[in-house]
Amino acid sequence: MFITFEGSEGSGKTSQIPALVEYLRQRGLSVLTTREPGGTAIGDQIRDILNDLDNTEMQPRTEVLLFQASRSQLVDQVIRPTLARGEIVLSDRYADSTLAYQGYGHQLDLDLVRSIVQFATGGLKPDLTLFLDVDVEQGLRRRAAGGDWNRLDDYELEFYQRVRQGYLEMVRAEPERWIVIDASGPFDEVQESIRSVILKKISTDR
Repeated sequence: MFITFEGSEGSGKTSQIPALVEYLRQRGLSVLTTREPGGTAIGDQIRDILNDLDNTEMQPRTEVLLFQASRSQLVDQVIRPTLARGEIVLSDRYADSTLAYQGYGHQLDLDLVRSIVQFATGGLKPDLTLFLDVDVEQGLRRRAAGGDWNRLDDYELEFYQRVRQGYLEMVRAEPERWIVIDASGPFDEVQESIRSVILKKISTDR
């Protein structure tokens, strides 16, 4: 099973995943986690380029292509082989991030972006995607307080508002795959909601 986590800055998905993994492994499930961009030696090098605050001249189309280079490597080297072994893959971001950030956020042609993503992933789609939703301004405050600020955190407020609206449009377009989690509350409450959704999905698909 391939499960992805999406959300804009400060949604908390990155901090929620380790607790979830520990919980699932305690229940006897074989789980692998990965992240985007990155997840492989090649992808991590690309991640450094994308995140570098000095790369202010990077164009949105360049972003799209770099993300897809990292993603393609991750899919073929890590995700597909792990799924073939019958394990669960949890990914901190995946293809929907490109549509949200470069498509809706940067306002690039959505059909073109979808075509590039399709090529990079070979058509691999998640079985379940959790959107950890939080008010944009609250999320940015959380992100600023957490440190490790990078280039992708450094856009104007309107950009992240477009990203959130893009996510919500994708949820409406494909409700059978997406689950929206209210990520504005305390950590433990959000974690409980995530566990409930994933256990239900696992039990239903067995």
